[in-house]
Amino acid sequence: MHEMLRQAASDAVAMGPAILLQGLHVAHPLDVVNASALYPDDRRTILAAWISDVYAVGSNPALRYMPGTSKPVTVDEIDSALTELDRRFGA
Repeated sequence: MHEMLRQAASDAVAMGPAILLQGLHVAHPLDVVNASALYPDDRRTILAAWISDVYAVGSNPALRYMPGTSKPVTVDEIDSALTELDRRFGA
């Protein structure tokens, strides 16, 4: 029983904010910024999680890959998307 709960918790952590991406096609961080179906705070949560080390690509730590996205992107691309989100909706 404990192992099942531990696995469920691990799966939830692995998905994290990516669960908010369900039903959206996200190929680039700017797709999150432009996702009108999401509240600005949800967009910021997704981008902040995406840039975190949790989604770092082991062989190239400058890249991030979040489940539900089409490919890894650079930290700089995510940072630029966060800057654009702040420009549009404020920090």
